[in-house]
Amino acid sequence: MILTGTEIKKRLEKDIIIDPYSDTRLNPNSYNLRLHNELVRYTETPLDMKKSNPSEKLIIPESGLLLQPGVLYLGRTLEHTETHNLVPMLEGRSSIGRLGMYVHVTAGFGDVGFKGFWTLEISVIQPLVIYPNVEICQIFYHTVEGDITEYKSGKYQGNKGIQTSMLYKDFENGKY
Repeated sequence: MILTGTEIKKRLEKDIIIDPYSDTRLNPNSYNLRLHNELVRYTETPLDMKKSNPSEKLIIPESGLLLQPGVLYLGRTLEHTETHNLVPMLEGRSSIGRLGMYVHVTAGFGDVGFKGFWTLEISVIQPLVIYPNVEICQIFYHTVEGDITEYKSGKYQGNKGIQTSMLYKDFENGKY
């Protein structure tokens, strides 16, 4: 089951935390999250799963920033979220998709217990000028059945900003 907007609002400060929150961004069954003014892009190719790949920070000015096809940009939400007893999901807004912008490559699925900013895996299919603070995606919540084990990853939990891939840590820890 997906929570309605009314139910999201009822659960605020209980098992859903959205900071900052505004009723103006609440939808019938989701909540719009905004794009922070920082992006990160990798500076060397090819990328290597076994390494921490070098990257650089970009600032999106109020006048806009031109994104180019074929480049992966990592962004983040302006809002910090925390979710308990529910599965948070993230999707791009249809208005954003209709401009040819993808908000996530694969990571639209959150875990019960996740807390932090959402790292966005942004790409465009044609050149596109973007702006900070735009409502870029929406978060919605699924109920769960069964015993709950909350997310406790040492890689991404409680992040303070944009995070590049930390898959290399799994190689270092002998997982692969």
